[in-house]
Amino acid sequence: MKKTLFFALALFAITSFQTTVFAQSEVKNIFKVNLLSPIVRTGSFFYERVITEKSTAQLGFFYTGWSSSGTKIRGFGITPEYRFYVSNSKQAPQGFFVAPFLRYQNLELTTDAAAEKATLTAFGGGLVIGGQWIFSERISLDVFGGPSLNSRRFKATTNGTTEEDFTLTGFGSFGLRFGVTVGIAF
Repeated sequence: MKKTLFFALALFAITSFQTTVFAQSEVKNIFKVNLLSPIVRTGSFFYERVITEKSTAQLGFFYTGWSSSGTKIRGFGITPEYRFYVSNSKQAPQGFFVAPFLRYQNLELTTDAAAEKATLTAFGGGLVIGGQWIFSERISLDVFGGPSLNSRRFKATTNGTTEEDFTLTGFGSFGLRFGVTVGIAF
């Protein structure tokens, strides 16, 4: 987690001091929210910053808090991403893009009935493709999706006794990442 957080902070510190002047676009920042997240009782937010005419850096954060019949799932994740815009007619942050990303997740599951607790931590990455459009010079719409690979570690505790960690070995855990965001560009 420390390496991922350091990487993300370093990436955004570098982009904050970017002094390149863009001829066609004044949009350099976008704050976004994922519209699909509330379906799974999660808040998912993103900040995207233009680096060059064809690339941006994005940092995503999510928090989830879900409970049902005495079972609770709580946790967070952080996703640094580099976007390369492939559209010839538009400058970043508009058009179609390809984006490699990293992701760290930490989720905790607890049950009231048996005093059970489990922690799942995952680290991985992947590649998404998508498109982003800016309307009225201030409203963004971003649609993306793609595969990911993760290494996951699971630790369970029952009645105060910690059981051995169960690790899904290597990067063998396949997943999909997708979303639809709406944001404010400035």
